[in-house]
Amino acid sequence: MKIIGRIFTFIIIVGLIIGAYLTFARNTTFNGPQKHLFIRPGGGDPALQVTQQLATGKIIDNVKVFEFLAPKMKAYHNLTPGRLTVPKGTSVYGLIKILKANHQDSVHFTIKRVRTREGLAAMMGKNLMTDSASTYMYLSSNDSLRQFGVDTFTLNTLLIPGTYNLKWEYTTGQVLTIFAAAKKAFWERNNRVARAAALGLTPDQATTLASIVEDETMKDSEKDTIASVYLNRLRAGMALGADPTIKYALRNFELKRIVNQDLKVQSPYNTYINKGLPPGPICTPDSVTIEAVLNAPKTDYMYFVAKPDFGGYHNFSKDYTTHLQLAQQFHDALDKKNIK
Repeated sequence: MKIIGRIFTFIIIVGLIIGAYLTFARNTTFNGPQKHLFIRPGGGDPALQVTQQLATGKIIDNVKVFEFLAPKMKAYHNLTPGRLTVPKGTSVYGLIKILKANHQDSVHFTIKRVRTREGLAAMMGKNLMTDSASTYMYLSSNDSLRQFGVDTFTLNTLLIPGTYNLKWEYTTGQVLTIFAAAKKAFWERNNRVARAAALGLTPDQATTLASIVEDETMKDSEKDTIASVYLNRLRAGMALGADPTIKYALRNFELKRIVNQDLKVQSPYNTYINKGLPPGPICTPDSVTIEAVLNAPKTDYMYFVAKPDFGGYHNFSKDYTTHLQLAQQFHDALDKKNIK
């Protein structure tokens, strides 16, 4: 009897050890630093959503152990829609703790250079619960955008470059609400609204001008001078003649050389045939560029053209004759490099 008792005790101990190992040992099956579990609103029972995702075998190995323990440990009682992070090496017990805590992690949504509604919709569809198609429809509706003080042309004025902490389950409207608040805060700082008004611009117009400057040069040191050229043209009633707006009108952002035929494109963004600013930004300008516009010096420059050494800087001129001479030097350099 003693032998049987010892064997029974041994079996129990072994069982406890195995159970503890299966419960507390590192149990993830993926190679990256983390995976996510998604609880979708309207997606049905949260417990079923979790087990269906685990059933793929791409998150943890011992799914059966988890399925046995999770209900007993009330893993699903606090779950609400959102995204939960499962770090590499998480145990079954660790996963249950994550679910019980229901700690919804933030999505670090970074805006750098956004040009189009399609591009913004794709970014949101990739990083948030919403899909890109429905997001694009929302972004294409002036009725939807009106509450944020923008329309389909001025949508990009909402986008102040930076990183936003969003919840994965946020709707498009909730995201735009956050963007609108960030825009308001940005323009309320450093007397920016008044400084734009001193130039004869609204904040949205200043952003639109800054978007052109942003695409004209990567050199921060000459952004304010380029802005001064465009401001001088606006005051003189001239067409802006901004090449980046032609690229935008053509939706060809990699265009290396603009030819006369390109200048005929029928678009409200064509600043060669339409006077004044385009109807909205052609990209999301950096805050440095917006500041360059607001700090634009008073100059007599009416023209500028890239230097022929392709160093990224520009030659500025006050009269058209000088400009044509400098422009010819640049065009000759393009021909020499066979850039069409």
